Amino acid sequence: MKMQWSLIISLIFAIIIAVFAILNVESVQVNYLFGKAHLPLILVILFTAFLGAAISGFITMFRSIKANRRINELKKEMTAKEILIANQQNEIAALLQHIADVEVRNDNIDEKQ
Repeated sequence: MKMQWSLIISLIFAIIIAVFAILNVESVQVNYLFGKAHLPLILVILFTAFLGAAISGFITMFRSIKANRRINELKKEMTAKEILIANQQNEIAALLQHIADVEVRNDNIDEKQ
C-alpha cells in the first residue's frame, strides 16, 4: 500500500515538473565551474529533476542494501539463538528425566526398607 502511494505521489510530482518545464522554454545562461552555456530552461529543469531523482534513488538503493544485510545478520543470529535454546531445552529435559529417575530409585529404596 505504501508503495502505491509513493508511486502516485512520484507521478504527480513528475507531471508538475513536466508542466513547469513546458511553460519555461526560453534560453538561459548556465554557469558551470569550467564555463558558461546557453540552454533552454526546459532542459535545465528536466536535467536537474532527473539528477535529483537519480540521487534520491541511489540513496534509497544503498539504504535498502544496508537494511537487507542487517536483516540477514539478524536472521543468522536468531537461528543461532534458536539452536541454543533448543539445546538448552534438551538439557533441561534430560536433567528433569534424571531427577525423576533418582526419585523413583529413592522411592523404591524407601519401600524396601
